[in-house]
Amino acid sequence: MYFAYSVLLSLALVLSAPWWLLEMLRHGKYRTGFSERLGTVPARLTGAAGRETLWIHAVSVGEVMAVTRVVEELTSHLPEWRIVVSTTTDTGQKLARERFGQNNVFYFPLDLGWAIKPYLQALRPKLIVLAESEFWPNLLRLAHDEGVPVAVVNARVSDRSLPRYWRFRGLLCRVLGNVNEFLAQSAEDARRLVRIGAPAERVKVGGNLKFEVKTPRSTPLGEAFAAAVVRDPFGPVIVAGSTLEGEETMLLDCLRPMLKSYPASVMVLAPRHPERFGAVAALLQSSGLRWQRRSQWTGQPLEAGAVILLDTIGELAALYQFADIAFVGGSLVPRGGHNVLEAAQFGVPILVGPHTENFRDIVDIFQRADALRVVTPESLASEVMRLLDNDEERARLGRNARAVMQEQGGATLRTVDALLALLPEAAVAEKRA
Repeated sequence: MYFAYSVLLSLALVLSAPWWLLEMLRHGKYRTGFSERLGTVPARLTGAAGRETLWIHAVSVGEVMAVTRVVEELTSHLPEWRIVVSTTTDTGQKLARERFGQNNVFYFPLDLGWAIKPYLQALRPKLIVLAESEFWPNLLRLAHDEGVPVAVVNARVSDRSLPRYWRFRGLLCRVLGNVNEFLAQSAEDARRLVRIGAPAERVKVGGNLKFEVKTPRSTPLGEAFAAAVVRDPFGPVIVAGSTLEGEETMLLDCLRPMLKSYPASVMVLAPRHPERFGAVAALLQSSGLRWQRRSQWTGQPLEAGAVILLDTIGELAALYQFADIAFVGGSLVPRGGHNVLEAAQFGVPILVGPHTENFRDIVDIFQRADALRVVTPESLASEVMRLLDNDEERARLGRNARAVMQEQGGATLRTVDALLALLPEAAVAEKRA
C-alpha cells in the first residue's frame, strides 16, 4: 500500500509540476522553503544537539494560532526540551517564526520517505504532534517504525472530507493505526474519526483549541486605527474578514444602500488569500466607491464612506475589536466558511453565510447561544441595516459571543496533559517535579 501511495504521489507531483512552477512565478508561492520541502534539513534545526525534541506540525495560520498556547504550556512543563514547529503555507511559516523563533520553525517535507527520513534522523523527536487532520501515511508509518509516538490534536473531520475518507476507509485503518492518540474537537468529530478507521480506544474528545486563541489587542495597525476612531468622524465600521471570490461583490452591493443611511460608514475588506489582493483592488477601482489600500495607509485621516482593502497579512484579527458588525467570509459561497472566534473574543456581533460546514460545531454552539446571525446573499444587506438600526440587539449578540468564548475553555490543558502522558517516563517525572 505504502509503495503504491508513494508512486502515485510522486507521479502527481511530476504531472502537476508545471502548475507549481506557474504559481511560483506568478505569486511567489512555494518558492520559499523549497529545499526544506524536499528533505533538506536547515542548519538552524541542527544546532541543539543533545536536547530532547518534540515536533509539532501546524499547516497554516489557523493551526499555528491554535497550537500556540499548547506550545507555551509544554515549554513551561519541559524547559529543557526543544519544541520545533513545521508549517505548509508561507503565511503559517511567517506567523510561526514570529511566535516560536526562526530557529525552531521549518517547512513540512513532502510525504515521501526520502524527504521525511532526514528530519526524523536529525530531530530524533520523542513525540510528533499533528494539528487537525494531517493524516500523512508515510510520516505516520516511518514514525511508528522508529518508535516515535504520534498524536493528532484538535482533530476534526469536515463534512467535505468525510465522504472521501469513508471511500478509502480500508486503507485509512492501516494509516490511522499508527497514531497513538486522537484528541477530537467535538463528540461528532470523535465519532467520525472512528467511522473512518481510527481505533476507538485511542480517540478522546479534547475540545477545540481555537476557542482559547487570544488575539493581541495592541498591534501597530490596531493602535493607528484606534487613534483614527477617536480622531476621524467616521462609522459605523463593518469588518469583512477572510472573504473569497464572489463575496466582495456582495459586500460592496451591501455597502451602497448602507451609505445612504450611514454616509460615514467604513468597510474593512480582508481577502482570505494574498494572491487575490490585486483582483479585489481592481474590483474596488471599478466599483465607483471610495477606497484605499491598507499598505498605503500610514495613519493619515481615514475617509468616511470608504472601503479599506486590507492587503497585508496578520492584521485582520486585531481589527475586529473596532467593528460594529463583523462578517466572516468563505460562507456566502460554498467554501465551508472560516473561523468566527477571532471576532467573538472581542464581543462583536457576527454575521456568516449559510456555508459553514468547516466550522459546523463552532457555528452550532454560537447559534444555540444566540451569538451570531446566519444570512444569505439576498438577506445580507437587510440584516446589516437591521442590526445597525438596533444598538441593543448588536450589544446582546456581542455579549453572547463573549460568553460562549468563556464557557468553552479547557482544551489547552486537556491537550497538554494527554501529550505529556505520551512522553517517556523521565519527561512525566520532570513535569510532576
